[in-house]
Amino acid sequence: MKADAGREEALDLFPELKPIEAELELYAALLKRWQAKINLVSSPTIDEIWLRHFADSAQIQAVAPNIRRWADMGSGAGFPALVTALLLKDQPNAVIHLIESDQRKAGFLRAVSRETRAPAIVHAERIEKVIPTLAGQIDGVSARALAPLTRLVELAEKPLQQGAIGVFLKGEEWRDELTAVQALGSFSCESTESRTRKGARIVVVKRKASPS
Repeated sequence: MKADAGREEALDLFPELKPIEAELELYAALLKRWQAKINLVSSPTIDEIWLRHFADSAQIQAVAPNIRRWADMGSGAGFPALVTALLLKDQPNAVIHLIESDQRKAGFLRAVSRETRAPAIVHAERIEKVIPTLAGQIDGVSARALAPLTRLVELAEKPLQQGAIGVFLKGEEWRDELTAVQALGSFSCESTESRTRKGARIVVVKRKASPS
């Protein structure tokens, strides 16, 4: 398979990726280099990075285009957070906090953010320790392939309760997870069909307004 398989499709789906194409090329090269040392992504997806990872990640900012301050939980190889950061690269006051407890993965995230000059801050700590300290400093919380939706809401509860929104990329299991979160009663959920994966959704979680 060609190393840039899906590239044109990704750029057609998300034209906003075109201005950062050079940065994404650098990101892809770094990922392939580091993948030889540590497992960052599933090996079969390496050659599909543009569609499977870059375009998929671009959906976060597409769903919440006005948010400039993000925290990403369990950032791993940087999806979706580093793509979000690159999309916001030229926006004033943009900052994306990447939370990844694995020290080697955190090192990779720092290398990519340094080389691409993405507005990213990497926290090599557990999510439970970092997220509460960011409440009031962020307007959005993201995650991809990390945990069930109820667990994501639990982890992000403090910033969500202070008005941040959660934007989470979910697979085919999204429907049951959505029902479970709505049963909690404190949050409302909306979902949008994924533009890159059939059956997947982007779920937006917000604090319910207090009754007047």
